[in-house]
Amino acid sequence: MNKRTFLKTSSTLLAGSLLSPLVSCQNQTGNQPLTNWAGNLTYSTGNVNSPTTAAEVQESIRNTKQIRALGSRHSFNAIADSTVAQVSLKGMGRIVSLDRSAQTVTVESGATYGQLCEYLHKEGFALHNLASLPHISVAGACATATHGSGIKNGNLATAVTALELIDANGQTVTLSRAQNPDLFDGAVVGLGSLGVITKLTLALQPTFMMQQAVYRNLPMAVLETQFETIMSSGYSVSLFTDWRNSNINQVWIKSRVEGNSQAPVSLAPEFYGAKLATQNMHPLDDHSAENCTEQMGVPGPWYERLPHFRMGFTPSSGKELQSEYFVPIEHAYDAITAVASLGAKISTHLFITEIRTIAADTLWLSPQYNQTTVAIHFTWKPEWEAVRQILPLIEEKLAPFNGRPHWGKLFTMAPATLQSRIPKLAEFKALMQQYDPSGKFRNAFIDTNLFSS
Repeated sequence: MNKRTFLKTSSTLLAGSLLSPLVSCQNQTGNQPLTNWAGNLTYSTGNVNSPTTAAEVQESIRNTKQIRALGSRHSFNAIADSTVAQVSLKGMGRIVSLDRSAQTVTVESGATYGQLCEYLHKEGFALHNLASLPHISVAGACATATHGSGIKNGNLATAVTALELIDANGQTVTLSRAQNPDLFDGAVVGLGSLGVITKLTLALQPTFMMQQAVYRNLPMAVLETQFETIMSSGYSVSLFTDWRNSNINQVWIKSRVEGNSQAPVSLAPEFYGAKLATQNMHPLDDHSAENCTEQMGVPGPWYERLPHFRMGFTPSSGKELQSEYFVPIEHAYDAITAVASLGAKISTHLFITEIRTIAADTLWLSPQYNQTTVAIHFTWKPEWEAVRQILPLIEEKLAPFNGRPHWGKLFTMAPATLQSRIPKLAEFKALMQQYDPSGKFRNAFIDTNLFSS
């Protein structure tokens, strides 16, 4: 069983710093409430609308006092939960238009990257980056500042040039970087709190080929002086470690390839003391690589190399939990060694940690707002009670570096601490008041993490 298979894991849910027993979740309509993708969370209502048009989204919003949007349900916390109603955007996954001259594509909010990428490549275009899994929805990924890797690559939300949402009054609002520069940066990473996104326009570039190489057992001490050099050694670079020793288990280097040659690229046998892998690897050394994207320097289209897992592999629900924290890149090595000091407290309950970099942006609620960051991601075993005890220790270790959590993953950070690390929070709250004065799109997660003291 690979690490992307899941099972339902706990009787408690972490909604940021809000703990709520799953057993207390109420079924509002008699319909069965949905679970999130990982199965660690059962939502608090069975009242789920499934529109296929923007007009149906408007009707759903007008007919309820409170509502939250669902995408691919890949969030591990209660950011998308509601005690009243939810609107699933799964039926709104169409590609609306491709503007070749502007190099943009417009998609409905329920579209997944897996659905979009092959189409773009066939049309001669590419997105600037992808996350490790291609099966997440475009709107959900952008609303939570989900990311790939690359020291010069912004998170997925930085590709958005325009969006359409339905506000609390059921009215259609269109915002773009060109027409609404004063508001747009606040709306893109909106956490579902300004309205229900129905369309997104994404910037494109000409399609390109890539190859990836994996190196094993990089001495962690090398990162003290060479971290930025190592993370700049490819278009996208990831480091994997289980914190069991003083090594980085694997270094994945994804690089652009000029031309259309299918011949494997010649690869250096060593990389800062790490040895080139002699076969395709899974991020977990003892797992089969059959569902991982091709390695060994073999060229392929961008969308078949940027993710770690194949487009054709659809993970089932199952057994893993996820947390992730961001720190400014200048603190990378100190933050990594601070986490490493927890040693077995982490590794006993961990599948793997992935370390990535993301370029600075101007999006108000993005963890990369005005700072290039290092992301330290934890893929946990389904042992929530233990993980819940570990997260405060990690957050304490990262506190000197103003660590911030991923909006869609598990964390225990105190709301006041989190709020103090969001420079544009006041401006975002004003934007919420403008588009949702009655709080129709708020929930316990938003109230706790953005408003409580």
